[in-house]
Amino acid sequence: MKDVIKIAVIGIGSRGRSLIRDAVLPAAEEYRVEIAAVMDLYEDRTKQGADITEKLTGKRPAEAASYREILEDPEIGAVMITAAWETHIPLAVQAMKAGKPVAFEVGGAYSLDDCWKLVHTYEETGVPCMLLENCCYDKRELMALRMVREGLFGSIVHCSGGYCHDLREEISFGKENRHYRLRNYMNRNCENYPTHELGPIAKLLDVNNGNRMLTLVSAASSSRGLHDYVLRKKGADDPLADVTFAQGDVVTTVIRCAGGQTITLTLDTTLPRTYSRGFTVRGTRGAYFGETDSIFLDGTHNAYEFHGKELWGNAKEYEAGYQHPLWKAYDPRGGHGGIDYLVVSAFFESLRKGTRPPIDVYDAAAWMSITPLSEISIAKGSMPVEIPDFTNGKWYMRNDIDGSLRFNLDRTDVFEQLYQKQ
Repeated sequence: MKDVIKIAVIGIGSRGRSLIRDAVLPAAEEYRVEIAAVMDLYEDRTKQGADITEKLTGKRPAEAASYREILEDPEIGAVMITAAWETHIPLAVQAMKAGKPVAFEVGGAYSLDDCWKLVHTYEETGVPCMLLENCCYDKRELMALRMVREGLFGSIVHCSGGYCHDLREEISFGKENRHYRLRNYMNRNCENYPTHELGPIAKLLDVNNGNRMLTLVSAASSSRGLHDYVLRKKGADDPLADVTFAQGDVVTTVIRCAGGQTITLTLDTTLPRTYSRGFTVRGTRGAYFGETDSIFLDGTHNAYEFHGKELWGNAKEYEAGYQHPLWKAYDPRGGHGGIDYLVVSAFFESLRKGTRPPIDVYDAAAWMSITPLSEISIAKGSMPVEIPDFTNGKWYMRNDIDGSLRFNLDRTDVFEQLYQKQ
């Protein structure tokens, strides 16, 4: 194997620290990767990143004063960005221009121009860029992907998903915790976190690989949840008590695809609720329902049409026959049930093999563009908005990607024959 690949991590907030501890360092040992530098705008966070790395590896990384210091360091072979949403694309662009492969955390884009910059920079430099969408590696999403590939659900017609997560405390105490979500919820009204739900669906529907998203419409409810929470938890004297939050409590986005499928996305983060991504796949011969972790197959479960609760949890019965090989080949561990480790491993693997990352720059641009496009649609009274083709016409002929690389989640290429059957 090649010599050690030295990487830098930019952004050491709560997500950066957990990713280093639970994913980067566990995967680094297998792929001979070393965290050589860490950097955050806040010095105390930079130190925390260095402390975590030193504690777990015995070797302390450099504490960089700026991202430019990292990008100018010839010893740094790749960069991971786990900073605030606003920084993801600008820093990824700078990393590619500096010749350093880059992976960055999820979140929506701020403009279509930014999405195009990401694509154009990659095409000009050829430097790999990966979106770290860990939900593409979830156990159930991958099992559903395999079931779709094997035709169990027939022809797929509709998928839905959501980021449904009560974030009222995190947002309301954003100033105290130096968290970027607060300023976004104060000033923007959009589907601000689309890729958790959209990523697995886009891969399942072959978006950018024979299919693409054409248009969307978005609608936002009123914004009341955060104001009510602030008054009750922080009091009427708190500066946020007089703030009118721009972000609607629930945002619903409907996307239409070239292949005839529709996708519904839901953002629901400022009202009381339990966590859910609501991942749902609907086909002509069956379905998967994430809310109840249940599978319904035509001809097998029709007797339960009016007694659906009896099927809740039955997806577990299909694991033996349809579990994705990735969950057998690897030993997923660490953050978010192992999916952080898997997505980071995929990035490291692409570095080692010199292959295009499985969630590439075209995926990142298409998925992240939903945020500014939804913002436009909402502002125009839920008018339809066109979704750009960031592949510039290559989406329907990108089958030059072989089976393993098309969704390269299995280092042993177990799925190659399966894809060749399609």
